[in-house]
Amino acid sequence: MMTATMKPVSRVLRLGCVLAFCFQVLVPYGLPRAWGLDNGLAMTPTMGWLHWERFMCNVNCQEEPDSCISEKLFLQIAEIMASDGWKDVGYEYICIDDCWMAPERDSKGRLQADPKRFPGGIHRLADYVHSKGLKLGIYADVGNKTCAGFPGSFGYYDIDAQTFADWGVDLLKFDGCYCDSIQHLAEGYKQMSLALNRTGRSIVYSCEWPLYVWPIFKPNYTEIREYCNHWRNFADIYDSWESIRKTLDWTSSNQKIIVPVAGPGGWNDPDMLVIGNFGLSRDQQITQMALWAIMAAPLLMSNDLRHISPEAKALLQDKDVIAINQDRLGKQGYWLRKEDNFEMWERPLLNLAWAVAIVNLQEIGGPRSYTISVTSLGRGLACNPNCLITELLPEKRKLGIYEWTSTLKTQINPTGTVLLRLETTSSAQFSHSVVSDFL
Repeated sequence: MMTATMKPVSRVLRLGCVLAFCFQVLVPYGLPRAWGLDNGLAMTPTMGWLHWERFMCNVNCQEEPDSCISEKLFLQIAEIMASDGWKDVGYEYICIDDCWMAPERDSKGRLQADPKRFPGGIHRLADYVHSKGLKLGIYADVGNKTCAGFPGSFGYYDIDAQTFADWGVDLLKFDGCYCDSIQHLAEGYKQMSLALNRTGRSIVYSCEWPLYVWPIFKPNYTEIREYCNHWRNFADIYDSWESIRKTLDWTSSNQKIIVPVAGPGGWNDPDMLVIGNFGLSRDQQITQMALWAIMAAPLLMSNDLRHISPEAKALLQDKDVIAINQDRLGKQGYWLRKEDNFEMWERPLLNLAWAVAIVNLQEIGGPRSYTISVTSLGRGLACNPNCLITELLPEKRKLGIYEWTSTLKTQINPTGTVLLRLETTSSAQFSHSVVSDFL
């Protein structure tokens, strides 16, 4: 039995390699609708809460009972998510990450929860979470051990899948540490996907498959999408602006590869929302929320909902921003351009609407003005011949009707973002099918 906090293996140095970057490219005009894993799940990006970034692998419940990985923590988070508005706006999954397990499997080869930290077991925890109208996620690893050294699933895929189903688990995050080859990694991710489906229980399958492949070669995203509901591509998120920036830079640099494959049932996962923690300013938190909406990313918070500021709570529960993230057109947004240390991102939405995010990358000085040519937005379609523009972040306000040939001037704080929603006022001349083909 462990009595001190375990130090998890670095999730950046995967398979002994450092993640590589590609040259920045523009997204192609042809974004085909992607089809993949047919389990009927994650038709919009998954929303919920995941313990890792905030609570990591703290197993020292004797000295830190309120922040260790234990049944108590997840029961408390479930209560808050059900009673404090989180469930109402769409946050549905409470996800356990690494360090929940006992050091050994049981006599029948099954994974088991640490008996001291989870005295009721996972089944009872799942029952409680379900009683609150929420769903439970759990963590395992494709290799011989988890990243923190607990039992891995290699050689036990069917047993573990059935165990999770028997417990009432609704989501599996499947990591890729301690796997001895890329071949075994790929085979393991496929086998677990098939094993989950054979259980007959609806279990969202969250993979880290491409994250481990990128240092070796370009992943086959068509294949990955056939087996996974969402997948991590880049290094773990940290509670820092540098980490957010690196994630956005990687995404924009590789968007030609990753954007076309995203869609209902399968999403690129840039990792957790760290809003409400310690490392981001108010403007940087706005930037993460806005860009995760543009990227159609799973919204998995990693924070302490028991002690969160009203400002962070309001941002995370912003229904207008969540509506962009959950937009059922199901197309991931993309980086459009960069000029004068401003970046522009945009995303097509249902009913010919568009979301546009403008990020001020400058980290010195005060707010700066940026003027946009309306004709450049939404591939020239968003405001043709005119559109209603609403600012959603940093504060909601209608900016008015803009003609196709007009300009829009914004003012943005350093490392902050303005998020806009554009709705055409005369969409009848453009059929939805024509625009879909154009996209």
